[in-house]
Amino acid sequence: MPRVKRGVTSKRRHKKILKLAEGFYGRKKNLWTRATEQVQKGWQASFKGRKLRKRQFRTLWIARINSACRENDISYSRFINGMLKAGITLNRKQLAEMAVTDAPAFLKLVEIAKQNVMVAPK
Repeated sequence: MPRVKRGVTSKRRHKKILKLAEGFYGRKKNLWTRATEQVQKGWQASFKGRKLRKRQFRTLWIARINSACRENDISYSRFINGMLKAGITLNRKQLAEMAVTDAPAFLKLVEIAKQNVMVAPK
């Protein structure tokens, strides 16, 4: 079996990883082993970040809707309950955008939700 020289292949692989490690601090940017570890750690963090971003945006939307609801004398949970009972299916992203940019339309939704929410006896 002929001998295989792997210099070109490994050099290419190393250069690819070291290119990804540009801008890292200290030896992490120019030592192959440290750079590999750090790049893999970065990939893990970016994977996790893509999942967390979805949670953070949903939290932001709920906070914006809640703020707009409280200005119109209704709690967030009663607003969502009233919307469900009225059969209005707008997602939280759309509701938050409406609360920020189109206050009169959001006020109409609040009125519809108030009509459909069950009022608890005091």
